[in-house]
Amino acid sequence: MTGGTVYDVVVAGAGLPGLALATAAAHAGLSVAIADAAPIAAVPVDAASFDLRVYAVSPGSASFLHAIGAWQRLAGERLAPIEAMDVRGDRDARLEFSAYDLGERALAWVVEERVLRSVLVAAALEAGVEPFGGTPFVGLQFAPDRASLALPERTLDARLLVAADGVRSWVRHAAGIVAEPKPYGQQGVVAHFECERAHHGVARQWFRSDGSILAWLPLPGRRLSIVWSAPDALAAELLALESAALAERVAVAGNHALGALRSISASAGFPLALLRLATPVAHRLALVGDAAHGVHPLAGQGVNLGFGDAQVLAEVLATRGPVADPGAALTLGRYARRRTEPVLAMQAVTDGLIRVFGRRDPGFAVLRNAGMVAVDRLTPLKRMLAQPALR
Repeated sequence: MTGGTVYDVVVAGAGLPGLALATAAAHAGLSVAIADAAPIAAVPVDAASFDLRVYAVSPGSASFLHAIGAWQRLAGERLAPIEAMDVRGDRDARLEFSAYDLGERALAWVVEERVLRSVLVAAALEAGVEPFGGTPFVGLQFAPDRASLALPERTLDARLLVAADGVRSWVRHAAGIVAEPKPYGQQGVVAHFECERAHHGVARQWFRSDGSILAWLPLPGRRLSIVWSAPDALAAELLALESAALAERVAVAGNHALGALRSISASAGFPLALLRLATPVAHRLALVGDAAHGVHPLAGQGVNLGFGDAQVLAEVLATRGPVADPGAALTLGRYARRRTEPVLAMQAVTDGLIRVFGRRDPGFAVLRNAGMVAVDRLTPLKRMLAQPALR
């Protein structure tokens, strides 16, 4: 059954980039609907626990979220600013970044997925986005003037359909875009801990000689969240540990930088993969977020790339001028051109670092650590490297 209405934009997927895009497009005066297999509703946040899924939101992304009325809804006690970053190589090389040196209040803010999603849902509903949650996608058709996304009890017609339904995107597959994520043979192991000493807003990262990468992200109070990007065998070993043993393993791996650790959450793992597409657009279709690209989490930029997609697509739609049709090929071409370079650049950096630190020969280890030391001493180069992560 068709719904009768032809929306300007239908967003398929109510993750963070999808919600942000829907809200921004609605603020631009477009009629917008958003659909997801899960319910779309702002839910109360449990003050006594922290979501395992956390993101390091860049200053550029925070500014975009503020412009659409979401960031200012966040409670300050659920945010942890990253004021400095301490990166260590596998042979004592060190690279440090400071928000103060870069002229920023923070390099990023660590925020839980459920907290950010809750304020984005509230902002989207307030902006007039029409939600269709709790229903799967069952069909997809394209006509010259519209895209039609079928739900079990109705069809959503739109001038532009946006796929924001994740790395295994149903919409991308249904649209005939063949793209399989390339596994890294690694998992990201995540968990939260209380720490003996204050973290002072410092994020830490170790490129380890076993090919894994351990990141510590500050949480509010004396707490931290880890992402241990580990080869599958090591990840399985870490996930099998009891909480106290995992806390000790993480503390040792981080040279007890914050003293003893105590587990305050379960641990979980998620597979890591690289996803590259030739283009993020097709007829009446734009892809955003993980549906459009996949990057290794070592730089913590996956969600920021998604917010960048949302911001640029919303800007292109809002400034399309005499091209009234939001799904016009000319409009989508502008979006694709503006997003291709930053996405490819971030993928090149993250994938390149994985390859560089994945090599085990001693001579190469000496070279890569010498390179880190050289970059740390060259302030202009270090500033240039940091800029993409601040956008």
